[in-house]
Amino acid sequence: MILFYYLVVFPISRMPWWMVYGFSDFLYWTGYKIFRYRTRVVNTNLKKSFPEKSAAEIKDIRRKFYRHFCDVMLEGIKMQTMTAEELAIKQTVSNPEIVDHLFEQGKGLIICTGHYNNWEYVATGINPWFKHQTLGIYHQFKSEFFERKMLEARSKTGMLLVSRKAIREGFFKEHKDPYAIFFGVDQSPTIAKKVYWMEFLNQETPVAFGAEKYAKERNYAVVFAKNEKVKRGHYCMTLEILTEDPLNTAHGEITELHHKTLEKVIQERPEYWLWSHKRWKRKRKAGE
Repeated sequence: MILFYYLVVFPISRMPWWMVYGFSDFLYWTGYKIFRYRTRVVNTNLKKSFPEKSAAEIKDIRRKFYRHFCDVMLEGIKMQTMTAEELAIKQTVSNPEIVDHLFEQGKGLIICTGHYNNWEYVATGINPWFKHQTLGIYHQFKSEFFERKMLEARSKTGMLLVSRKAIREGFFKEHKDPYAIFFGVDQSPTIAKKVYWMEFLNQETPVAFGAEKYAKERNYAVVFAKNEKVKRGHYCMTLEILTEDPLNTAHGEITELHHKTLEKVIQERPEYWLWSHKRWKRKRKAGE
């Protein structure tokens, strides 16, 4: 795996942008047009999510998705050696000031987003735009080498990365700062007891409960980050405050709110979501 990094990942990350996007076009034609990478999964997800759309409309979304998906994969590799200054040009935030008052009140944030547009840019590039210290919680890797490379890339603009192990061992008991905690809310939950079931994109969907859990435990405001594509390789994030008073919400209300907001974003421009993921492979069991 280390050899793969230095023979494939690192050389691609050093390519000029015109070559990166030329390679992305090549991957699109080979991966989608020839090898049909996960087209069955993408087709199934699209048809179930948009039963009202015609076969031609589904095909058009699928084609646009694969073009964008190849760009995002190559942009993620390129990010390994991008400077913080370059990332600040590629990923901007239109209205970071709307959460300044929360920082001044000493109150933290839960930033909710999904695998929409370039989620790697969002996770890595948002810290300089906030007065809050941004924080990401990550699963430890089996490979120490790739974990180190991930940490180096993701923390280049100042995001604090904390492992789930460190969280379980009491990180927040020792660190009382008002953080802005980043959550990719559309990840498939792995622990049954932490699942919230709801209707999402026309399907019964298990949703991770972590964002709501942390918001209520720490009395953090909940913010949704909508990341829009400005042009190829350039994105702009807009913040929307969902609630500043999580303790006065019903069980599941925050989870419903951030997922319905994400659903609306996806419905507007569906080609920018991660359709190749088997998001609905888990079915609800009796009594769950």
